[in-house]
Amino acid sequence: MTNLRNYLSVAIFAFFGGCSRSLLSQWLPTSGIIVANLLGCFLLSLLTYYVIEKGIFADWLSTGLGTGFIGAFTTFSSFAVATVHLSQQNWSAAICYFLISSVGGLLMAVCGFLITRRLGKEIHS
Repeated sequence: MTNLRNYLSVAIFAFFGGCSRSLLSQWLPTSGIIVANLLGCFLLSLLTYYVIEKGIFADWLSTGLGTGFIGAFTTFSSFAVATVHLSQQNWSAAICYFLISSVGGLLMAVCGFLITRRLGKEIHS
């Protein structure tokens, strides 16, 4: 029963994550994917280090949010295609896009981690 609940949670949240990415890409046509990926790195870090570690949500909900919503909200395939497409037009733009996505994603994940550690200290104080 737990596996079924997890599968349904991932499927339902993935639907909303994909729809959210699509809306963001329509709202920000040139930068929607990079914004989604950077925001997803931050949110997954926040979710992982605060919500999941503290057991705030039920496991099926954490799985749905992390794997389903954020997994569908972010997109490695679009990042890869955009990088290749840019490299065919302008190598420096492709390198910048790659670095912003890679280094920016890592920095956003670190920010999410640091914020959760700060929140954890404030709660225990």
